[in-house]
Amino acid sequence: MNGTNDLRVLEALLFASAEPLTTHAIRERMGEGADVGGLLMALKEIYKGRGVQLVEMEGSWAFRTAPDLGDALQMTKEVQRKMSRAAMETLAIIAYHQPVTRAEIENIRGVATHKGMLDVLMEAGWVKPGRRRESPGRPLTWVTTTTFMDHFGLEAMSDLPGLDELKASGLLDRRPAIETLPGTGDLFGQSHEEFEESEEDSNDPVDEEEAELEEDIL
Repeated sequence: MNGTNDLRVLEALLFASAEPLTTHAIRERMGEGADVGGLLMALKEIYKGRGVQLVEMEGSWAFRTAPDLGDALQMTKEVQRKMSRAAMETLAIIAYHQPVTRAEIENIRGVATHKGMLDVLMEAGWVKPGRRRESPGRPLTWVTTTTFMDHFGLEAMSDLPGLDELKASGLLDRRPAIETLPGTGDLFGQSHEEFEESEEDSNDPVDEEEAELEEDIL
């Protein structure tokens, strides 16, 4: 392939893909001879300032509408069930403190987290299991996905809003356990060791909203 044709192939691959493509996946499709990094930068420059732009999300690439056109393209549609406050709060904690275990999530929220809550977030494609922690019991950790970043328009995790913005949007409750957290940056400031030392057993109070969710799932 020549340079111009390589650029056209890359453009077609990204347009045709239903999900963001990693640099590795693009290189596999285009062959070893293609300068994938250079082509991506060239294509990004070509679409700069247009209604559709090429964006990178932690190593994955996709065409997305320009952020300033959001209001013009906004559509209202009916959804069967709105994500609960407890689910969005759990999602926010995972996003800011990943990789994070279920016990750590419970310590931050101050209530027990039903397995069904994490299942809901996994079904939405926003979280996935991470590596197991090298500590007693080897607890499973949770992390966010590229789909989460894509849905919320994030190019990097550093684009996440601050604590006050999360509370204003309803993603975090104003309960005491969360109210005392730092404002921005290291949002969930406790270290993993501090979490492990303060872990409580299954006698923690249960969020009523999560209890209703578990009944629905069962």
